[in-house]
Amino acid sequence: MRASSFVHWTREIHGAGAANEIQIHKCLENTHGLYRFGVGLYNRIQRYLPWAHHVYFNFLEVAAPCHSRHRLLGVGRFHALLDHVRPTVILSTHGSLNHGFFDLAREHLGADNVRCVTYCGELFGKYGFSRHWVNPRADLFIGAVPETCEMAHFLGMPAERMAVGGFLLNPSFYHAPMTPEERAAYLRDRLGLDPDKFTLLLSTGEHGANNHLAFLEAIRKRQPRKDLQVIALCGRHPRELAKVQAWAHHHRQALPVVALPHSHEMHLLMQVADAVVGRPGTGTTSEAIISGCPIIFNTLGGFMPQEWITMRYAHRHELYEAAHRADHLPAILARWAAEPGRYEALRQRMIDCRPAAHPRDILNLVANVARGVPRPTPPAGGSPPRPYVQLEDEYQTA
Repeated sequence: MRASSFVHWTREIHGAGAANEIQIHKCLENTHGLYRFGVGLYNRIQRYLPWAHHVYFNFLEVAAPCHSRHRLLGVGRFHALLDHVRPTVILSTHGSLNHGFFDLAREHLGADNVRCVTYCGELFGKYGFSRHWVNPRADLFIGAVPETCEMAHFLGMPAERMAVGGFLLNPSFYHAPMTPEERAAYLRDRLGLDPDKFTLLLSTGEHGANNHLAFLEAIRKRQPRKDLQVIALCGRHPRELAKVQAWAHHHRQALPVVALPHSHEMHLLMQVADAVVGRPGTGTTSEAIISGCPIIFNTLGGFMPQEWITMRYAHRHELYEAAHRADHLPAILARWAAEPGRYEALRQRMIDCRPAAHPRDILNLVANVARGVPRPTPPAGGSPPRPYVQLEDEYQTA
């Protein structure tokens, strides 16, 4: 997602010619079959058994299959890619690609001929933040938020080679927001819904992880508010879509539900929704913050380690509503209906959490690294990144 967003931003700012100079390579899926198997296993655990990711995550933290260039598999394929593209900058947006692949590229192309940059979209540190994100020898580490850079600093990244870049999302999330008239027309004409009702968006992960039917049944039984309608995203999974559509048809008198397949209009759906339900991943959370759409974390089946750090970020900034069981969702909706000020305060905190940095800043940072321009250092007397150690007690009490 973040790699494609970087290409879209390059095209939007610099034109199609500049974007054509960028090539996305999915190292794990395309370099070796064992890595491809690992990605598939990750996605399957995410969808069916989130708590089991604690075993998978901790195994990879110790085994570190991509930490050294000497242990990498499929080296010949990566060499062939480097020879074909001859990159001047390699931008990693994945936690496993910042050591062995960086070192291999420098060895093959020459250390003076390629720059290695990491963009990390994680939102917080400690358990769940992979140590493999941080390579102190990288030319630049860009963190989404200050908390990301605090963790990178703790793991050895020099402050002079770090920067806060904000969220690397599709440009559509930064376009002019809908007017009230446009929002009403989208709900009414595109989705067949009532613009005056409270609209709940049930989101799904890229790989189909969701609990839509459990949540819909809980809402039907509890009836938390009379003005409720639901948009259910089902991703690229026709069987899931068919199940939700069947439920919606059977219960159409009790609850208006529109089921949708994978959508390229998340920026619009986030704007027409009054709240979104999704796993506590960084992607959906970042999109919700930029859109100012209150998020209810779906934690059914337990937390993945990577989701713990998003929950900690939400806790720090008081963006915290979570459904640990299906019947927690209607309880949250009923509470918001009874206390609208509570809901409005949460929406305002979402807006207040929008990063000051913009994806254009990320493009500029990467371009400067390519040109060999050092990152500006804070003026004398300026505040360096807060030492990560200051956060330890806060984590323990969160």
